[in-house]
Amino acid sequence: MSETLADRTWLAIAAALYLGGFLFGTLLLARRRRHSRLAMYAIMSAGFIVQTLGLYVRGLAIGGCPLGNTFEILQFTTWSATALYLLVGATFRVSLLGYFTAALAAGISLVSLAIPAWDGVYMRGGPGGGAWIEFHAALSLFSYGVFALLALTSAMYLLQWRSLKQQQLGGLFSLLPSIRDLDHINLRLLAIGTALLGASLIVGSVYWLKTPGALVNAPKLFLSALWLLYAIALACRLANLLPARRLAWACLALFIVALLTIGSVSSRTAHQPRAGNPAANARQP
Repeated sequence: MSETLADRTWLAIAAALYLGGFLFGTLLLARRRRHSRLAMYAIMSAGFIVQTLGLYVRGLAIGGCPLGNTFEILQFTTWSATALYLLVGATFRVSLLGYFTAALAAGISLVSLAIPAWDGVYMRGGPGGGAWIEFHAALSLFSYGVFALLALTSAMYLLQWRSLKQQQLGGLFSLLPSIRDLDHINLRLLAIGTALLGASLIVGSVYWLKTPGALVNAPKLFLSALWLLYAIALACRLANLLPARRLAWACLALFIVALLTIGSVSSRTAHQPRAGNPAANARQP
């Protein structure tokens, strides 16, 4: 394909691939057939590669990591969740994880593409901070990708718990891993996500400590509170104070909160929305 394709076009193609993976899995489930993990992995890999190219093109245009507005933040979060699935999906051996990841990636990608106001023009560099702020934002959003995958496996846990309670062991439920395996997966993802978000807060703290007059705004405090809630959930589960089912519900609720706070990890200063591709405008200082 031509290298002159705009970054949004690449990202739209990636969204279409993710949607194709979701529809492919849905069709097989409707026919009560077990879908091929290899086929889903191939579709998701293709979407990931194309999305990586789109983010790379936009990064070249703005001269940094594309994390300056809601559209870019949601795209990066989708990219992170997909990357994690591709890295650990084979290890976890969860049959439906690719299907649920495809649904999440397609949903977030398509919604972000459908709302032009989220792709607002912003000035390159924003308030300053350079590599520290870029690294802080990237770590935060990668942790959001982990939490997105955790929300998916938590939903799978609740579906499996419901199937066992009502003794519905056929159809979709037969493709789900055991309750024990899903609990272990949830715990590992929760630990990884909490560690990444904690590291991002440490990196951000280094910048604010080294920058006289730098202010910590309310969204950043909310991000710290989010980390604290995930850390409390992890500690309670490790201490057997929080049952696995309640942990799954907590992880779903916390991810909704995470989505509401996602704008707080922007590495740049957003300005008024404008039609078209903001990356071209962000090239100017």
